Amino acid sequence: MGERELIVSEVPLQTASDLLREALEGFESPRLAVSGGSAAAVLGLARIDLGHRWKRVRLTWVDERRVPALDPHSNRGEAYRLGYLDAGDAPAVELPLFLDGETPAQACLRVEEGLDSLFEGGLDVLLLGLGEDGHSASLFPGAPWPDLRVHAVDASPKPPAQRITLGLGLLADTPLAILVALGVTKAPALERLLRGDRALPASALGELIVVTDQSLIGAPHGRT
Repeated sequence: MGERELIVSEVPLQTASDLLREALEGFESPRLAVSGGSAAAVLGLARIDLGHRWKRVRLTWVDERRVPALDPHSNRGEAYRLGYLDAGDAPAVELPLFLDGETPAQACLRVEEGLDSLFEGGLDVLLLGLGEDGHSASLFPGAPWPDLRVHAVDASPKPPAQRITLGLGLLADTPLAILVALGVTKAPALERLLRGDRALPASALGELIVVTDQSLIGAPHGRT
């Protein structure tokens, strides 16, 4: 487990965007993986703030539901529909985890090959969320976490049940993760994460910066 930093902010999305922009500017052609929800909203802010440097970003997704891109449950589809991503302002590379009509095996093979050919087999920065149950990506407490870079999930405790996710080994090897956890319902899981509860997948990550709008009594602030 690497360093931990907790940032409580009145403008958490912008704070996380500033952190992400700063992190990406440290790489010539940064390799970024992002989840949906609040993390995708942060990406939308950072895309604008990065300006021309956005064109150097290599982007993939932390996890994706195995649904058509037009389905509102699609992380990637929603990012485009909500304007966080724009086909007219594309990054250098975008590697989707699931394409309409793919089987799980086809999706995993394509992503594995893309990670090797487009991302040199690794990532530089993660932009994550945190579920109320403590899950990150589509890695759920109490469920198996296969030792694979990418794998299919067939029985997610949270619907939709069928997903593709990056594996914990790849995520844990990434030098920096920025995790956004908003709202009082996330506070119990966030407290568990900051205590280092190993039942939560994010506890296995390397350097982790948590951005939240919740003041947690007894939670460590700053690096620990």
